[in-house]
Amino acid sequence: MRVLVFNGTNSTKSNAANHIVDYFKATLQGMGVEVVVFNLAENSIPFFSEDSEGVPPSVLKMVELFRSCERHIWFSPLYHGGMTGAMKNCLDWLIVSAREKEPYLSHIKVALICWAYGGNASTGVDNMRVVANTLRAWTLPYSVPIVIQDLYAKDTKTLAVEYQDKFERMMTLLMS
Repeated sequence: MRVLVFNGTNSTKSNAANHIVDYFKATLQGMGVEVVVFNLAENSIPFFSEDSEGVPPSVLKMVELFRSCERHIWFSPLYHGGMTGAMKNCLDWLIVSAREKEPYLSHIKVALICWAYGGNASTGVDNMRVVANTLRAWTLPYSVPIVIQDLYAKDTKTLAVEYQDKFERMMTLLMS
């Protein structure tokens, strides 16, 4: 089994996104799963345009990677009610697979996580769910909207037990 962890942030700083990547990567590898991490900040995915004269090699590599993993975990901070624009742009490039027998992300299971200050992260999850379903992926019936102020145990950079439990539940569903 191969799982893609898709980090939809543009930041390279040590932050919540990096901690979530590390948590999922370590946990899944501990289960014997091959984990592939795609960090937007480390990849040069150009703006999508229907006027493009060919598909850039970085995009072809990304599309192949996304389609080669049977399971995905997508996460993003909430940006004005949805995922980051760069994350959406990345997903827009999956159009290059439109004419294949099983285009886009057909039959791939996707888990969704979004975080925000306060309780609005579920709108980001809803936004990602619409995009994933449009790309013919199967989204889990369980997602994790995060209240960022509660992500860590008090005065530490260790994920709070509450969120570890939620992530464990998500991984169990994703791997079934």
